[in-house]
Amino acid sequence: MPLNQPDAIIRIKNLRLRTYIGIKEEEINNKQDIVINVVIHYPAEKARDSENIADALNYRTITKEIIQLVEQNRFALLEKLTQDVLNIARQHPWVTYAEVEIDKLHALRYADSVSMTMSYRRENA
Repeated sequence: MPLNQPDAIIRIKNLRLRTYIGIKEEEINNKQDIVINVVIHYPAEKARDSENIADALNYRTITKEIIQLVEQNRFALLEKLTQDVLNIARQHPWVTYAEVEIDKLHALRYADSVSMTMSYRRENA
């Protein structure tokens, strides 16, 4: 009989990428540094007692999809980029909760970064 355990939590921390992000001419013409943090909750019921990757949520696959999205596209708004990354993080049917924070480094004078955070919670979770 399976135990009722809290979700496992995957954290992808400080994924540093470069992309075109912004609306000013300088931003449109030059890639900028961004930092992505992703949190994904899933039950992990099968993976808790297995050594088979098919029983787990593959964070490597998720990360590769995020990298491809970010590096191969242009974004005017941080909101759009954040939502697109969140869509990747939440796409697997096992995901009960996902959260994405993206920092646009040096977006404002005197600030390290400006960040946007968005989350998703499966309704029946």
